[in-house]
Amino acid sequence: MIHPVSTDLFASKAPLEWAVVGNGILFTAQIPIGADGQVVQGGIEAQTRQTLDNLVHTLEKAGAGVEALTQVLIYVTAREDLATVNKVYAEYVREPYPNRAAIIVSGFAREEMLVEMVAYATVDAEAS
Repeated sequence: MIHPVSTDLFASKAPLEWAVVGNGILFTAQIPIGADGQVVQGGIEAQTRQTLDNLVHTLEKAGAGVEALTQVLIYVTAREDLATVNKVYAEYVREPYPNRAAIIVSGFAREEMLVEMVAYATVDAEAS
């Protein structure tokens, strides 16, 4: 059985939850949208920061922090953006690092998006 994590993130019109917990594992996908539901402007650095801010917020709402991350899958539309993503990512995540993969994709559902992150974390099933 899964249950959603209540966040203050923009309510998507798509049939999804920003995060769910099942068996003590948090499942979440985060994108670079602000409180207004719009993709943030400013290129890959601004979008990566917003995506990670949304991820940290979601982890906190689930009663955890970045130290609970077990795996992060990073999707970008341009290989050359990975250096910037890595620089910003290193400001949020510390050793011991979660397992990670970086994937280059041709695009996202929202054309203006440059990055998306899928993350898994261990959480206290009772706290979320």
